[in-house]
Amino acid sequence: MSSFDAEKLAILATDYCAPVHEGKKIGISGNVVATPLIQQLYKHILLKGGHPELYLTFGDFENLAELFFTHGTDKQITYVSPFTRFFYSEIDAVFHIFAETNTRRLSKVPPDKLRRHAASQREIFEIRTKRLLKIGGYSIIPYPTEALAQEADMPLLEYQDFVAKACFLDKKDPVKEWRELSRTQENVVKHLNEAKNVRFVGQDTDLRLNVEGRRWFNCDGHVNMPDGEVFTSPVENSAQGQIRFTYPGIEMGREVEDITLTFKKGEVVKAEAEKGEDFLQEIIKTDDGAKRIGEIAIGTNTGIETFTKNMLFDEKMGHCIHLALGLAPIPQEVGGKNQSSIHWDLLKDMRTGEIYADDELVYQKGRFLL
Repeated sequence: MSSFDAEKLAILATDYCAPVHEGKKIGISGNVVATPLIQQLYKHILLKGGHPELYLTFGDFENLAELFFTHGTDKQITYVSPFTRFFYSEIDAVFHIFAETNTRRLSKVPPDKLRRHAASQREIFEIRTKRLLKIGGYSIIPYPTEALAQEADMPLLEYQDFVAKACFLDKKDPVKEWRELSRTQENVVKHLNEAKNVRFVGQDTDLRLNVEGRRWFNCDGHVNMPDGEVFTSPVENSAQGQIRFTYPGIEMGREVEDITLTFKKGEVVKAEAEKGEDFLQEIIKTDDGAKRIGEIAIGTNTGIETFTKNMLFDEKMGHCIHLALGLAPIPQEVGGKNQSSIHWDLLKDMRTGEIYADDELVYQKGRFLL
């Protein structure tokens, strides 16, 4: 029997991730394949005095995306829904359920169409990131599906256990566990906030970044569940050197394998990949900000040990770092200035790597030394 418990996750979400208070309008968005979790979120929002608002998609109807990109004109592909704008502008908090039923639904769409659509939705993206994240009102919650289990190369029951462990649902008191991780990460953040420069060294990697004046952020389960990372946004023109990523970069249902990026004065000047290089080149052409680093992060969640092709989990692995091309997250908290309609996380195993903060070795073999 699986240790995944939809009600336990709903309680964690409404008590800890984005606490629900009386009178607040709380959105639930996602696919109805996650009905058991939707029902539990709905119930616990009501029990806490909130007003649940549903913004759902319906199973196979998600395949309308294929029709949209096949038959939509450029004007239709770049259309911004006033309903979506209103929803994210008026809601007090949103629980977005990640419950994919077809991870390859966009794999045959021309990259240029995906790029234009992503660029057109920048307004909606910024409403979510700037408005809702600022008030602690946006949280992504996972729900294990057959498609995600297949992507992770696991049977469904095994994948359900994986999700439970990643969210600490296998613990007696998940909220207590997340609060303890938060305190541990806060000590790391305080130390890194004193550094002006960081350097990442590993296989085919030597990347230097200036982080002076930027703040490291403690990702402790409020925005993403599961969580477990510390991140910042480097000074936009500071990236210098090369980084080779261990795992495939996955974006819009596409996989790009064995990515190596070379930076000079903050910009990507060379981008190579063993597979999917054409798509890689399209992504970094999205806009000027897509060539720069919006985020650099260090994972801390030791409950996640396996790469599953789902960045919600993978970027939190306790032995990895990830770098994001594009938009700097929560600039009001971190200080990043890079603007873009993309935010593409790329992942590197650091079990044979090192991290230096102002020439001090602070991380080695997948663990902090602080």
